[in-house]
Amino acid sequence: MKREEARSKAQALVSRMTLEEKASQLRYDAPAIERLGIPAYNWWNEALHGVARAGQATVFPQAIGLGATFDTELIGEIAAAISTEGRAKYNAYSAQGDRDIYKGLTFWSPNVNIFRDPRWGRGHETYGEDPYLTSRLGVAFVKGLQGDGETMKAAACAKHFAVHSGPEALRHEFDAEATAKDMEETYLPAFEALVQEAGVEAVMGAYNRVNGEPACASKALQKKLRGDWGFEGHFVSDCWAIRDFHENHLVTKNATESAALAVNTGCDLNCGNTYLYIMKAYQEGLVTEETITEAAVRLFTTRYLLGLFDGSEYDAIPYTEVESPEHLALAKKAAEESFVLLKNNGILPLQKEKIKTIGLIGPNMDSRAALAGNYHGTASRYVTIQEGIQDYLGTSVRVLTSVGCSLFRDRTEGLSQRQDRLAEARAVARASDVVILCVGLDETLEGEEGDTGNSYASGDKADLQLPEVQRELMETVAACGKPTVLLLMAGSDIDLGYAAEHFDAVLDLWYPGCEGGCAAARVLFGEVSPSGKLPVTFYEALEELPEFTDYSMQGRTYRYMTGKAQYPFGYGLTYGDVEVTAARIETGDAGSGAGAVLAEISNHGSVDTQDVVQVYVKNMDSADAVPNPQLAAFAKVFVKAGETVQVTLPLAANAFTVVDAGGVRREAGGTYKIYVGCSQPDEKSVELTGKKPVEIVLKR
Repeated sequence: MKREEARSKAQALVSRMTLEEKASQLRYDAPAIERLGIPAYNWWNEALHGVARAGQATVFPQAIGLGATFDTELIGEIAAAISTEGRAKYNAYSAQGDRDIYKGLTFWSPNVNIFRDPRWGRGHETYGEDPYLTSRLGVAFVKGLQGDGETMKAAACAKHFAVHSGPEALRHEFDAEATAKDMEETYLPAFEALVQEAGVEAVMGAYNRVNGEPACASKALQKKLRGDWGFEGHFVSDCWAIRDFHENHLVTKNATESAALAVNTGCDLNCGNTYLYIMKAYQEGLVTEETITEAAVRLFTTRYLLGLFDGSEYDAIPYTEVESPEHLALAKKAAEESFVLLKNNGILPLQKEKIKTIGLIGPNMDSRAALAGNYHGTASRYVTIQEGIQDYLGTSVRVLTSVGCSLFRDRTEGLSQRQDRLAEARAVARASDVVILCVGLDETLEGEEGDTGNSYASGDKADLQLPEVQRELMETVAACGKPTVLLLMAGSDIDLGYAAEHFDAVLDLWYPGCEGGCAAARVLFGEVSPSGKLPVTFYEALEELPEFTDYSMQGRTYRYMTGKAQYPFGYGLTYGDVEVTAARIETGDAGSGAGAVLAEISNHGSVDTQDVVQVYVKNMDSADAVPNPQLAAFAKVFVKAGETVQVTLPLAANAFTVVDAGGVRREAGGTYKIYVGCSQPDEKSVELTGKKPVEIVLKR
């Protein structure tokens, strides 16, 4: 169904409603209007990396792990699987009259905010720090979720519009001040791409103010969204964000004024209860019936697009699609592709025939929470890292285990002395030929501020360090002198300086989902080569970053930083030896965009592997150019050992543009350097990989 037809039907239906009935439909928990045959509908649902908070579902790797795959095709397949499970659950629930929260077809995903600061607790809900990577993966997710059928399979939502990326503790009162240049260059491109390329059906406003205006009632942001970009879907507030107008931002006096400000500025749907005051706002002359009507029409247009009144080709999807074998296999594949190998002195892949005893140590080794991330569903079976390795080895290798320490508390048993599991960890390590040490965080240590009913604990990180008890565990294991592989399970930058110095290999697993343990075993023992790349910079220290509350991009992320990273954005090793051996540019004409890169990729190693070919572009002449080369194209490529393949990478449409201080993007001539490799062209990436990307000089 085309939008014009859906909107026409929505207008006809809304015209039959009373004003009170129209106003009632602007809340996330919209009540039934029985006289018109309209069932209740709850707009609030989540699908960040699987259908969330509504019972059983496939739990895919957390979004930051999906970002590390650099694989748009895979992200599209995952989103399609999520919407299939969403439809299956909706069909089953609605047939029984269950229209509760988390059971609709309007999913408030993806989160395409930019992970600009490693302290931000919700950063692992994003695809990382780069606007181009975020936009490509976000577009793939939205297209996969919404489908290309006669009706929309599910409705995606780009959030949080705009700028929001911490601090969590201040988000209800904070004014995120960003320059016009930073807005156009960093904070808005992913949202623009989701609107204009993917046709995202919904956009969610953030809690914070943006340059003085509440994000859920910002004339400047709405001009961008509906004016400049032509957005035609519906706009929803973050949950209870409109209440912040009068309670925290203090831009209105009361709930009535807040409701009026939001709906008058284009916020169609209220996650919260402030729109209970819309009728009072109308009675006081603060809102017109036409404004209320338009919001209702937009919302019912979405419901018609989803086929919720006329039926849909997806109505026949059975409940057995939930956590199907195909979806579980996809979750395992996604986890395998997301792992980032940061260090390997040759110990990996492990050869089980040469190992008699292996020691599994660490608080995340057997943790289900560390598989799930946040905004997650409930898997029928979680394969922890320990279980995956045990299942893989069977009885061929003796496996010894120790939790080693608590995740963050100073003891595992209440009556014990401090660090009551260190002796066990030491005994396990000493008795083992190889040690696998699994440390990190989970959603209780990094995530959303826990005051909204939308999450359960957590918040921002104070620093880049693991909890003290885990650092002590690392030192204890290192002192045993056994070959050791460190596995990190976390959603953000963690200081790995000690691990890099003292352990033989370091592998970042992120929060890998329900099949994480199976995937980890297959990668550790060489069934598949790791191929993930860091979607964020791992910094040496927080001191090199600006204040957390400073939204200027100066000094932040790989595009603007001046120091040397601990591990750079775009970095990740494989078991192969892949190198870009040749590359050339085919420049496009005025109608074909920025052109393309033709690259030749060779695997000099003995192991078949995937790798990510990356293209970075730097304008050498313009004062308005981003300081460092920035990602302009990428492709996941499979290269067999000893073989060479060719790939064509279309360049980003704005690859040869710059943004001036006024926020105006323009074509920029002059000299450009284009780098084509499997990493950034920065000094640290070259140091870590031993390879320099191919460099091309282009004058425009």
